Amino acid sequence: MPFMFENLQVYQKAVDLADQVAALAEKFPRGYYFLTDQLNRAALSIATNLAEGNGRFTKADRRNFFVIARSSVQECVPLIEVARRRGFLGDQEHALLRDRLEEIAKMISGLIQGMDNRKT
Repeated sequence: MPFMFENLQVYQKAVDLADQVAALAEKFPRGYYFLTDQLNRAALSIATNLAEGNGRFTKADRRNFFVIARSSVQECVPLIEVARRRGFLGDQEHALLRDRLEEIAKMISGLIQGMDNRKT
């Protein structure tokens, strides 16, 4: 039986993104561990905060973790831009990642807005 959050499309997309980022970051040259590590952490943080938020009992607690997940999406944007500028990501890879980040950010915003609109 899956955990409830595993059925969320945004969670599934976030896990896919984290996996894609990990595969891309493996190809970054030595000496850029700081960028590889930060990008991997930020990308993984999206999915982990969505999962952790779904495990919380209060609406405010859940909302807080969803906001953190959305902030992690924002954190990825300058990291992939630096990777593009350094030549570690091609323009097409960069554009694809940005599109996925934007989609996930919108989905998380919808999740937060849906929570805010609910009475309980």
